[in-house]
Amino acid sequence: MKSGDFKTFLKNISKKGLTVLDVSIPKSKYSPIDLSESNKILNRVDVSSSSKLEVFVNNHIKKHDALVAFGGYLEVRNIYKRSNHFNSQDEEERNIHLGIDLWCDTETLIYTPLDGVVHSFKNNTNYGDYGPTIILKHNISEVEFYTLYGHLSLASIEKLKVGQEFKQGDQIATLGDANINGDYPPHLHFQIIKDIQEYFGDYPGVCSEKYLEFFRVNCPNPDILLKIDNFFSL
Repeated sequence: MKSGDFKTFLKNISKKGLTVLDVSIPKSKYSPIDLSESNKILNRVDVSSSSKLEVFVNNHIKKHDALVAFGGYLEVRNIYKRSNHFNSQDEEERNIHLGIDLWCDTETLIYTPLDGVVHSFKNNTNYGDYGPTIILKHNISEVEFYTLYGHLSLASIEKLKVGQEFKQGDQIATLGDANINGDYPPHLHFQIIKDIQEYFGDYPGVCSEKYLEFFRVNCPNPDILLKIDNFFSL
């Protein structure tokens, strides 16, 4: 299936926006946030400190009378400079974000937007990594693809089993805090993956400019499913 066809397929799965967060949070309580390197206000924040970044995110949420700050697909971010996990001397710097982040309270309930089975899960413990992570496999109209949920609580994966089935709307996890989620303010990293390749419990959520075109095709904008931006464009 070609890139454009896959995006059209995803868009047509549901006319209504699907949800991965607690359904009691209305879209009116979501607010877009800019965490890119071009945000001059953010450039005055020490983003190497999860607590200082959390203050920035929480102030944004409060200012906009929101409960969730969201965004980040293909954002070029400075936040990853703090970790060698994204800055190996042998590779080009990885700083382009491939999912959508939903910044909200720790222990927020996470749901699957579609029927799926557990492909894999793992606690990715590198500094700045996902922490506890779940990958679901979906098969809709004989089209197979995957969704990734990162920065979860440790309890989210303790009793999980590969092949475990979830129905659309089932709770699959809760959000973790900075002590377990890779040292970030609590948030969900949600990502669509067309081809999981050989990964298990992990998949790149940040890429370098060199590999951007591959990942742009393999990991289309998750808002195709969530349709959060549609609410703000009305």
